[in-house]
Amino acid sequence: MIVHELFAKAESLCDQSFRNIDEIALSNTARVLDTFQKHAVAVRHFSPTTGYGYGDIGRDTLEAIYADLFHTEAAIVRPQIASGTHALSLCFFGLLLPGDELLYVSGAPYDTLGGVIGFAGDRAGSLQEMGVGYAQVELDTAGQLDLPAIRAAMKPTTKVVAVQRSRGYSTRRSLNPIDLLPLKEMLLADFPEAILMVDNCYGEFVQTGEPTDYGADICVGSLIKNPGGGLAPTGGYIVGKQKWIDRISYRLTAPAIGLEVGSYAASYQPFYQGLFMAPHVVAQALKTAVLASAVFTELGMQTMPPPEASRTDIIQALTLGTPERLIAFCQGIQMASPVDSMALPEPWDMPGYQEQVIMAAGTFVAGASIELSADAPMRAPYVAYLQGGLTYSHGKLALMRTLEHMMKMGCL
Repeated sequence: MIVHELFAKAESLCDQSFRNIDEIALSNTARVLDTFQKHAVAVRHFSPTTGYGYGDIGRDTLEAIYADLFHTEAAIVRPQIASGTHALSLCFFGLLLPGDELLYVSGAPYDTLGGVIGFAGDRAGSLQEMGVGYAQVELDTAGQLDLPAIRAAMKPTTKVVAVQRSRGYSTRRSLNPIDLLPLKEMLLADFPEAILMVDNCYGEFVQTGEPTDYGADICVGSLIKNPGGGLAPTGGYIVGKQKWIDRISYRLTAPAIGLEVGSYAASYQPFYQGLFMAPHVVAQALKTAVLASAVFTELGMQTMPPPEASRTDIIQALTLGTPERLIAFCQGIQMASPVDSMALPEPWDMPGYQEQVIMAAGTFVAGASIELSADAPMRAPYVAYLQGGLTYSHGKLALMRTLEHMMKMGCL
């Protein structure tokens, strides 16, 4: 079957999924628009500041908008947050004290958190070095939060119960925000002092609700993923209860200073405009993921989620089976990118990862995974993790050209 025929067949199977994605995007766009209008966003909010940043109206209004969108008491939205891992680290060190325990209840977290927590790397500067304990509970056989196992793992010292929505470098199902509700109810009833914290990376605007709508006390993400809409050049966000945001803000700046300072000498416009665009851009990324799933399913490969599944994040896992096929796939995505298309990605030793990693990211914002990108650890069964896509048209073209490259390399 030639590439165009394969894509025509796969695309015909995606119609209902695309309709569902568009309905969610419409609802989320209305929510963002209403919030911008509520806060009377104007050109003055885009102006840069320098120095300490006291009274920075652009910064403060952006944080108020995020708090409203996530239905929380407060928010931290700063370009000074370098990544999702950095945002999560700020939360851990702001909320946990020596003798406390961090409990991950969605299995092992993303690879880069191993050094933060202290179960990987040299442990210097980690939670473990500070005397914070760590434990984890796997999802149950259905891929759901295992409430009996979580209850059994809870200790008097368990301070933060953490959930990672996305699959990371695994083929498990990603979690829907509503999946948190039974966990929150159990914690409120039996462990009311525990803080429920959610890593929301790759999940924003995929559904009409967010983790904070279903009980999360703290929710964390990166602005070069979904909520930045492909325009935010850097940054991260943390939303949640005021008392916890206050503590976390002391690690962002300094105790007793918190969110009062922090300037940005460039314009805030990309953060505002990116957030406004985010529901639409997320929809484009989701359609690209659904198409990729349909195409590789037609080729007889395992995909997670399958093409007909309701989406809970923008990541599409494609089990390719061999290192040669994985490398060719990532190289094809890079070659079909608008930026650095002449580069040829190869596996390499990347800081924070346990195996060599191959990454394709021909993006306008370096490493932005809301733009079309693909990456994978070099380990069996050689799963490529595809995410992003600013437009569905580019996503489709890139996938077509990637398959042509894989055929040329003798991998299909």
